[in-house]
Amino acid sequence: MTTLKLLHVGCGPQNKSGTTPYFQSNDWQEIRFDIDPTVNPDIQGTLTDMSAVETASIDAVFSSHNIEHLYPHEVPVALKEILRVLKDDGIFVVTCPDLVSVCKLVAEDKLLEPAYVSPAGPISPLDILYGHRAAMERGNLFMAHRCGFTQKVLMNLLAEFGFKAVVAASRPSAFDLWAVGSKNARPVAEVQELLLAQFGPK
Repeated sequence: MTTLKLLHVGCGPQNKSGTTPYFQSNDWQEIRFDIDPTVNPDIQGTLTDMSAVETASIDAVFSSHNIEHLYPHEVPVALKEILRVLKDDGIFVVTCPDLVSVCKLVAEDKLLEPAYVSPAGPISPLDILYGHRAAMERGNLFMAHRCGFTQKVLMNLLAEFGFKAVVAASRPSAFDLWAVGSKNARPVAEVQELLLAQFGPK
């Protein structure tokens, strides 16, 4: 059996169990990648400089709540790096805050009210927009957010910077976006199935 390589970027303290159901099987070998040396990644680096990862060596890149930590002008650089490390049939699975659902709460003047309760405690629209305040107060400024996305913007960016097939979805109740970008051309239905597979069996 061929082992598939999963590059878990911006992993923080998480391992493969903190990704999605799709990546839980033993078929996937996880490589943890993070900017923060204190989380003991397999490879230390940034989304804009993944030079420690060999070109066309990765079957899937998983990114959970990382791209919003980049400045807007860095996002294309990161997407090009992700494309570079992916094999020709590789995929990019990304999730990030959904500004549409978050900004609805802001428009209702609920900026500081809890949008939901996480393991780290209550999370407000301000935390979703600009970064988790409690973590930053403790000195972890890696948590600051520098840009944001809507579903349309995320899809357009993935397509503009080289992904041949892209499917995205928003989950307003979770205030997040999910997208799958394929490096090679695939039927949209196939990429939709890959996106749905991230959430487990139907």
